[in-house]
Amino acid sequence: MSVKIRLGLMMFLQYAIWGAWYVTVGNYMNAIGMTSVIHWAYTVSPISSIISPFFLGMVADRFFATERVLGILHIIGGISILLTPLAAAVSPTFFILLLLIHMLAYMPTVGLTNTLAFANLSNQEKDFPLIRVFGTIGWIIAGIFVSKILGADESSLPLTIAGIASLLMGFFSFTLPHTPPPAKGEKTSFRKIIGIDAIKKLNTKSFVIFIISSFLISIPLAVYYAYAPVFLNETGIENPAFVMSFGQMSEVVFILIMPMLFPILGVKKMLLTGMGAWALRYFLFALGADESIAWMIISGVILHGICYDFFFVAGFIYVDKTAPVDIRGQAQGFIILATYGFGMLIGSQIAGLLFNNIISGTNLLEWQNFWFIPAIFATVVMIFFGTMFKENKV
Repeated sequence: MSVKIRLGLMMFLQYAIWGAWYVTVGNYMNAIGMTSVIHWAYTVSPISSIISPFFLGMVADRFFATERVLGILHIIGGISILLTPLAAAVSPTFFILLLLIHMLAYMPTVGLTNTLAFANLSNQEKDFPLIRVFGTIGWIIAGIFVSKILGADESSLPLTIAGIASLLMGFFSFTLPHTPPPAKGEKTSFRKIIGIDAIKKLNTKSFVIFIISSFLISIPLAVYYAYAPVFLNETGIENPAFVMSFGQMSEVVFILIMPMLFPILGVKKMLLTGMGAWALRYFLFALGADESIAWMIISGVILHGICYDFFFVAGFIYVDKTAPVDIRGQAQGFIILATYGFGMLIGSQIAGLLFNNIISGTNLLEWQNFWFIPAIFATVVMIFFGTMFKENKV
């Protein structure tokens, strides 16, 4: 089997694991009486995102071959998530704790798969996007399988499937090309890992505005991940995890047309388009909630491609072009820490607070009130960014 095929299969399994359970777990928890703690299942991911850079920087990148660390972490993650259905019968706390262990093992592997792929591709710019797209395909197929084929949105089966896939990925990792630790012998520090030195070098008004806006827009993103599948289920839309996969399908489409739009729109308009899609998505959810208007709700899901690609992917490109070569990695790591770490962490907790105080049952008018809040918040962030950010020619 060629290296590229193995790397593509690696990416497929990597994101199939996450896609198998992440969208369905809220409806599963709702079905077994854990409704009030759904947001904690979506808090373990940002906690792990905050911790994983330290594991990567202090340990994985310096001392051990990448494929071996990848394999061991996936086996640990697979065992822990396989035990979650049993933990759910004991207590919500035990269930969340095992999910946390799974994500603490899983999140470092996101960076490790990228590292392994880059190290074994001769033309990274040309080949990596083609390899990485298999990850999105893996997420989509996992969603279709557990939701459309198995109809398991409200069962523990997706967690079991994620565990089996994680173990499979763990053992498969040991067959991947040998990749020595990329930072062997290098010194590291807390400041370097979290990107403080990079931010000091990039201390311009526009970059600071970009960081603040990225952090703020990640707060309503957490609301979407945690409660959109539950919302779809309550409105009577069948196979909600399958419908949620439409967002990843649109992500593939928009990432392919982004290179054509960048020269036309530029960085600022690309980022504003992403933020505008964010606000529009939540307004569509709110306006479609009361009468379960399916086309509005599904359109909101499909907008995920623009929301993610035109803000996050465009943002990563902006950072890559703005940051000097020697601090690009640190700068990218800082943005991930600010968004998927602290932004999503705060967002998940706020989402739980809103849900537990607004949603009392199956009254869809309550869902309308619920979605108006992130819609307005995203609109305010968009206006702030559009007013304050000045695009530099980079």
